[in-house]
Amino acid sequence: MKENVHARAKELFERALVEGLASADQTWLDAHLRECQDCSGEAARTQELLRAFRGVTVSLPRDLAARTQFRVRLHASETAQTSNGGALLWVITAASWLLGVLSAPLVWRIFAWAGSEFKLPRLVLEVGFVLWWTIPALVAVAVVLHQRSGARGFASATEDVGR
Repeated sequence: MKENVHARAKELFERALVEGLASADQTWLDAHLRECQDCSGEAARTQELLRAFRGVTVSLPRDLAARTQFRVRLHASETAQTSNGGALLWVITAASWLLGVLSAPLVWRIFAWAGSEFKLPRLVLEVGFVLWWTIPALVAVAVVLHQRSGARGFASATEDVGR
C-alpha cells in the first residue's frame, strides 16, 4: 500500500510539472511531500535539475528559420514534380501497352519474315521479340531512376548551399 502512495505522489508531481493539478490533488501531494522525506527529496532534485536545464543557453544559427523554410519548399516542389511525373508515366505506360498489344501480330510477322530470310533459329526470333518489348520499358525505368537520383542530388547540393 505504501508503494502505491509513493507511485501516486511521483505521478502527481510529474503531472504538476507538465500540466498542473486539481486543487484536491495538489493538497494531497503537498501533504505527502511534507510527510515523506524520500518523495520530497526526489521532488527537490527534480526541481533543481529543471532549473539547471532552464539555465542552459542554446545558440541557434540566425538563418535557421529561412533554411528550414527553404528545405520545406524544396521538398514540396520535389513531391509535386514526382506526383505529376508519376501520372504522366502511368498514361504513357498504358498507351505503350495498348500499342504493344495491337501491334504484336505485325511485329511477329516482321520477325518471322526476317527469320526466314536470314535462316535464324526460332529461339533467336523469340528472344528478339521479347527484347523488342522489354528494351523500351528498361529505358523508361532508367530515365525515371536517373531523374529521381538527379532530384536527390539537387536536394543535397542545395542543402549544402543552405548551410
